[in-house]
Amino acid sequence: MVQGTIELMDNARTTARGAAGDAQTGLEAELETLYAVSRVLSQSLNFRDTITAVLKAMHDKGCMRFGMIALVEEDTSELLVTAVHEHPRPTSAIRYERGEGLVGEILDTGQPVLLERLSDDDRFLDRLGVYDRSLAFIGVPIFIGKKTAGVLTAQPKCEHRDLLRHGRLLEMIANLVGQSVRLAKRVEDQQQRLKSERDSLRRKVKAEHGFSNMVGRSHNMQLIFDQIRQVAKWNTTVLIRGESGTGKELIANAIHYNSPRANGPFIKLNCAALPDSLLESELFGHEKGAFTGAVGQRKGRFEQAHGGTIFLDEIGEISAAFQAKLLRVLQEGELERVGGSRTISVDVRVVAATNKDLEAAVQADEFREDLYYRLNVMPIYPPPLRERMEDVPDLARFLLSKISRNQGRELHIDEAALSQLMHHDWPGNVRELENCLERAAIMSANEHIDARAISLAGIKVSPQQAAIGATSSTRHVDLNDPELDERERVIAALEQAGWVQAKAARLLGMTPRQIAYRIQTLKIKVKQI
Repeated sequence: MVQGTIELMDNARTTARGAAGDAQTGLEAELETLYAVSRVLSQSLNFRDTITAVLKAMHDKGCMRFGMIALVEEDTSELLVTAVHEHPRPTSAIRYERGEGLVGEILDTGQPVLLERLSDDDRFLDRLGVYDRSLAFIGVPIFIGKKTAGVLTAQPKCEHRDLLRHGRLLEMIANLVGQSVRLAKRVEDQQQRLKSERDSLRRKVKAEHGFSNMVGRSHNMQLIFDQIRQVAKWNTTVLIRGESGTGKELIANAIHYNSPRANGPFIKLNCAALPDSLLESELFGHEKGAFTGAVGQRKGRFEQAHGGTIFLDEIGEISAAFQAKLLRVLQEGELERVGGSRTISVDVRVVAATNKDLEAAVQADEFREDLYYRLNVMPIYPPPLRERMEDVPDLARFLLSKISRNQGRELHIDEAALSQLMHHDWPGNVRELENCLERAAIMSANEHIDARAISLAGIKVSPQQAAIGATSSTRHVDLNDPELDERERVIAALEQAGWVQAKAARLLGMTPRQIAYRIQTLKIKVKQI
């Protein structure tokens, strides 16, 4: 009797140890599965890259076959099957509406489904065509906060069919997946927002530096615009040559932002602003310890401009020693950082500018002849302002709109002031014109810039200009005076005719249609008297 009792107790202990061992084994398997899934999800912020690996970890570690993840599409609110483990065909076209089949039911109710035999539930649609109807089936919702964002399903493949344990494991995995989906969506939204901001900035920069920012209806400027349009298409080296203040940097901007390299970097450097020792480091970069103060490696402007354009202003001011170093980059597209020995290849388009007579510098042995020919592949000569005086009114209005934005008020300029501006030879070109208008705006108590404000800005009035700018005396200006340009002649005729266009046309020997065309093309503001 005692012996029998002892044997029963031993059997009970053995059974208890077995059950405890099974429970311990199951717990270890769950922890191992969760660890594997969490590692997969932490490897990348791109959820699409990791989702298949999550299902594989469920299969390998968690005894879950045919794992499937379906996520809600924001546009349609339908479930789209995103990935299925062991599925031989693409699943991108498989969808479920809310409440449709088992999967749609889980989405609709937000409740898990646990079936001992899949064939026992007539809601199963079998759209994937992989599940074994004789086996168990588990489906759980994927939550983002309190919102159901998807469904995770699988079939347990182990001999031990503890549905509650497998269901709990699948819910924990779905929770990890939901957090990953939320993080991935946040990253995707940020990337989309940054992309939109980048594209908006690119459009803004291109508009600011495109042809719309370059003013000129004169024949000389139209030729320049045609040259820019043609040369922008290619990677040809461009040398912009002209007086200071003629807009060489604007031309360089237009070339880059209207070229195939417009999405690449646009790097600028004034070569006259730095001595040779700093210029070499600035353009080519340096290695750590190359010189005193070089506490780290630094990329130069050429490396920064890789895939884009570099604008070298005042190229005629570099020394003979540095010219040889620059020539290698232009010829071979290769450079070495200061203090380095590694050759670095760069793909950079070079646009240079100078107001120096390079031909004379070559003759005087101040500028290398081979570098001159390497730079002077496609020269562009922006004309000085005195050679395109007909552009002054348009330029003045354009620059005045810029000054208006800076001063926060709407500025206007009258015809007498414009006429006065057109009689100055502008040795400082457009830059001098802009400075003059800014001074005149400062000297104007109101928003109106007249001839007096221009005089106060430093542009003196000649007797002929005073005659045109006056209101009553202008009616006696000699319309055949060879010193008058076309715009001044038309304005003088209009003044003499009391701003009656038909009468002014007779004074000029034109038809009313011809003078109307002149008024439009010359942008003359008609006075109402």
